[in-house]
Amino acid sequence: MRFSKNFIFGTATSSYQIEGAYQEDGRSLSIWDTFSRTPGKVINMDNGDIACDHYHLYEKDIEILKTLGVDSYRFSIAWPRIFPEQGKYNEAGMDFYKNLIKRLIENGIKPAVTLYHWDLPMWAHEQGGWTNRESVNWFIEYAEKCFEELDDQVDMWITHNEPWCAGFLGYHQGIHAPGHTNMDEALKAVHHILLSHGEAVELLKRKFASATPIGITLNLSPMYPASSSANDQLAANNADGYSNRWFLDPVLKGSYPADMMNLFSKYVHSYDFIQEGDLERISIACDLFGINFYSRGYVEFNAASDFLYKNAYSDYPKTGMGWDISPAEFKDLIRRLRKEYTKLPIYITENGAAFEDQVSEDNHVHDPDRQDYIEKHIQAVAELNEEGMNIAGYYLWSLLDNFEWAFGYEKRFGITYVDFETQERVLKDSGYRYAEIIKERSI
Repeated sequence: MRFSKNFIFGTATSSYQIEGAYQEDGRSLSIWDTFSRTPGKVINMDNGDIACDHYHLYEKDIEILKTLGVDSYRFSIAWPRIFPEQGKYNEAGMDFYKNLIKRLIENGIKPAVTLYHWDLPMWAHEQGGWTNRESVNWFIEYAEKCFEELDDQVDMWITHNEPWCAGFLGYHQGIHAPGHTNMDEALKAVHHILLSHGEAVELLKRKFASATPIGITLNLSPMYPASSSANDQLAANNADGYSNRWFLDPVLKGSYPADMMNLFSKYVHSYDFIQEGDLERISIACDLFGINFYSRGYVEFNAASDFLYKNAYSDYPKTGMGWDISPAEFKDLIRRLRKEYTKLPIYITENGAAFEDQVSEDNHVHDPDRQDYIEKHIQAVAELNEEGMNIAGYYLWSLLDNFEWAFGYEKRFGITYVDFETQERVLKDSGYRYAEIIKERSI
């Protein structure tokens, strides 16, 4: 199956996961610098102080992008590099991204830029972080500077990456920074993140009158009940509400799902943080819709859990994260989005898999499971486009093995193997296969 010449093939990374240089050129600390230094939060007390040292080795990483032949590279900007203190712009931090973008363009690679991939500055966190409505203004000040300095060079903007993770993993489940476990806080954080998305889109379109496409990226997992029982159906509905609809509905329909508002109200003191006009701003018209897809969800009823569901046993083959490999369900998800939510061009802004990787004696990394995972999902994209689903691009996660959040350096998602001691990079078999698919524009 062939891909059109306009289809975008790319790879994706994020600032905290690869850059390192955590104290260089005026960068201040982010919530992840602090969280990863808190005992018990990250495996092995790993942190992003050095990570892939991309800050110093970005030229080498661009060479890998050239080898792959990608059309585009998606990366994120580290907010604490741009505003290390409240209201204090740091030109040296911006220079890194200007140089990176310049080199990408010189090599014929389109920069796709994410403004927020979870590295909130500590100065913002100390004032309540995303639970404070002022965070919307802080984000807009940051976004404005990025637009001002970079918009004429950027091919596509993503305002936020996975608000579900930043909001619910960060403030409800406590698995991600800042590590809070408070549903009331989580709903406020999500609301302010989504509101800041809408305000940033408005800013780019109105003040800058920019033609650069902009949108948001949501991580979505279609939810399936373990049986046809009424209880399991309810479990799947609630899991879908928590994981998907709480984000899809405000962004694409201008409302929060009422069933989930009822379910959450046991933990929420008041919904008055949702002010008049907020939902209109959150649901502002965008140019594209980003989706990160890794796996489906499979759930059963559980009366003891907050939202009446838990993960059920599944006999699907799994990735190294224990996630079901589910390309058919990925297709279900896209069809549902087209039917219920949006006509916007869809970009798969992340898709990939972690597996155990070994470097062979002759310095190769054979990763047949990852190669198979990637092929199956790219095949699914091709089939969806045959159905007229308008998937405009696919960004493989990730260009490099990197800091995998709470899992530290234990989980490897890269199509490039990174030796974190020596910073040597070795393109894996899956990387060579991806380059082949891109070159042939067919699967």
